[in-house]
Amino acid sequence: MATIQGKKIQPDIQYINKLITDNPSWGRSRLSLELCRQWNWHNRNGQHKDMACRNLLLKLERAGCIVLPERQRKYMGRSLKRSAEFVPHLTEEINGNLRTFGPLQIASVAQYSDDNDLFNCLVSKYHYLGYGNTAGENIKYLVRDHTGRPLACLLFCSAAWKVQSRDSFIGWDHERREVNLCYVANNSRFLILPWIKIPHLASHILSRISKRLSSDWSEKYGHPVYLLETFVDRTLFRGVCYRAANWVLAGQTKGRTRNDRDHTIKTSIKDVYVYPLVRTFRKRLCGDDHVFHRESFQGGMIYAPLAL
Repeated sequence: MATIQGKKIQPDIQYINKLITDNPSWGRSRLSLELCRQWNWHNRNGQHKDMACRNLLLKLERAGCIVLPERQRKYMGRSLKRSAEFVPHLTEEINGNLRTFGPLQIASVAQYSDDNDLFNCLVSKYHYLGYGNTAGENIKYLVRDHTGRPLACLLFCSAAWKVQSRDSFIGWDHERREVNLCYVANNSRFLILPWIKIPHLASHILSRISKRLSSDWSEKYGHPVYLLETFVDRTLFRGVCYRAANWVLAGQTKGRTRNDRDHTIKTSIKDVYVYPLVRTFRKRLCGDDHVFHRESFQGGMIYAPLAL
């Protein structure tokens, strides 16, 4: 039994091994898409849960249950933030009052588009964390002024699995977190381009996006978002724009990363800010607003939350 994105999954190992053996020319992507089709594994908009399936396959390989095909292209990992394709852009200083440059144009970024290339380039080059592959549910936003000049980039993605201060703020237990974590989104990147000098721009953007993000998420993934979270490195930033946009300081991290299951990776302490998108967020995340439905697939069962 494996847990992928909060869902309990019990796959048919023998069937997966047979699929690999019978199709030696398949790569990992082809294998995961085929399994998604056969298992009817998709989100509520009909998109195959390809990345979730690949995570499952990797877990099975690490457990010694299967042997995956060799990667058909070299894994980029952290080096991606140094190798994103450069997109020409202006870097002239933009200085003045917020009203002078409005109304702002805030657009969600399509995966295969010129805006996506520009977003990847800007975040890779100018954000202190760079930019790598984004797995799971996510939405990118590119913010421009009224003339079309880029001002900022934001990335919202799947929430961190376990954060004590956030979990205490919500008040959910382990079982409810496991079921309802998909209704929380993480603002993992927020970049105001370094040549932009517009007071109050950051908090204004946060306020604007908070009004539309749940709707955008529902349109893309078939379910809403009730709470936002972000982590602010205390050694570098004070979180002023989040506080100005009425985000709540819920506490601090423990100095671990979201991938540190073995308690071996040390990192800086970060402030944890949260922003409820609905007044009833605790009831929706902790109560009975969601019930379980089950999707059968060959060799196993997926248990998933279903919004009423």
